[in-house]
Amino acid sequence: MMMDSLSISKSPMLGDGMTFHPGPLCGELDVPGDKSISHRALIAGAFGGALLRITNLNPGRDVRATREALIALGVRIAADGRETTVRGGALREPAGVLDCMNSGSTARMLLGVCAGAGVHAGFDGDRSLRQRPMEPVAAQLRAFGARIDTTEGHLPVKCRGTPEIQTRRFILLSPSAQVKSALLFAGLFAGVPVRVDGDRGSRAHTERLLRYLGLAVEWDGRSITLAPGSGRQSRESRIEVAGDFSAAAFFITAAAVTPRSSIVIRRAGVNPTRTGLLDVLREMGARIELRNERSVSGEPVADIGVTYAPLHATAVGPELALRAIDEIPLIAIAAAFADGSTTISGIGELRTKESDRIAAIERLLQAVSIEAQVQTAGLTIRGGKPSPPQATIATDDDHRIAMAGAVLGCAAGPLTIDSGQSVDVSFPGFAQALETLQSERV
Repeated sequence: MMMDSLSISKSPMLGDGMTFHPGPLCGELDVPGDKSISHRALIAGAFGGALLRITNLNPGRDVRATREALIALGVRIAADGRETTVRGGALREPAGVLDCMNSGSTARMLLGVCAGAGVHAGFDGDRSLRQRPMEPVAAQLRAFGARIDTTEGHLPVKCRGTPEIQTRRFILLSPSAQVKSALLFAGLFAGVPVRVDGDRGSRAHTERLLRYLGLAVEWDGRSITLAPGSGRQSRESRIEVAGDFSAAAFFITAAAVTPRSSIVIRRAGVNPTRTGLLDVLREMGARIELRNERSVSGEPVADIGVTYAPLHATAVGPELALRAIDEIPLIAIAAAFADGSTTISGIGELRTKESDRIAAIERLLQAVSIEAQVQTAGLTIRGGKPSPPQATIATDDDHRIAMAGAVLGCAAGPLTIDSGQSVDVSFPGFAQALETLQSERV
């Protein structure tokens, strides 16, 4: 091995800004526990009185928001090294408003929990979360029987759960794993069967987790039914959280677009409702291999090998985009290095994530002199040879845009972002992991 010059540097004139330098990625790494599964594991542990032991829980701020909100609802949670223990029971009304921080998963899924458990609670979050829509989940839970008041469709929200259950069959107006999960958790905590129709293959972590824990849940990518009369209410269970594919995705894409790169990401989750990025990159010519495939706590897991290869343009339709919705900024970056014009459609919901991610993608690509045509719910990107940007890139405090900037910097840097603090939402230690891969040579 030989050490390279520092690939990531702080920008003192920008406060917590960071500069990412170009260079190939080589070596192996582990990524943090999956954020989506971590939220759901904590919530599942709150159901019933049996002890649930969780290993590899995601350490980011979003999952901390769920953990602290559940504690406020009376759930006993303790951490000892890599293991977190959860023991639920009857939930109580919290002493104050539940602070969901920046986590839409916390707000939406715990609304379902409180609605089903008959708990009265207030929900709030930071400035960014207050701008994201809550009415889609609130409207469904009102039909279930809860009384929910939003602030013009957003946080702050007041929820008054009710034992008088009404509708038990729901139709999703648009596919949403968070809304779907909120309805399943409402049925679980109310002790009533529910059915959710209208899904189109959104991520299925809740379904897999509940089945792993012994609950009667069936799904086919379109409809989900839950009969909560069985399960883990009286027996201790264990969950090992798979490595976060969305965290792995940044390194996968960086290696795919940066010449001379070759990496392996160990123990990453490869749930097919999450791995649309792999399908897109393979269609573009990326060299990606899944090794040592196995199942961990009901989730498919593999070691992901990526070796650089030249890319060509492709078309990403709505169904494939749904399976890669968090990775659309990375697909756009790959398209910037691909030969030809790539189209991405069906991504309108990116307008209401932690930031307007379609606008953020446009900023990223313009900064490296790549042409992008923006539609209301889509993008067309003309690939080429991105050039180092001449100005600092604004991230809008969005963790995925900050890390996407780092990926772009690996092949088109040096690239400076205005802030790296948001990365702690999902991946504390991201910059150090990237620096380690860029400092190793085989």
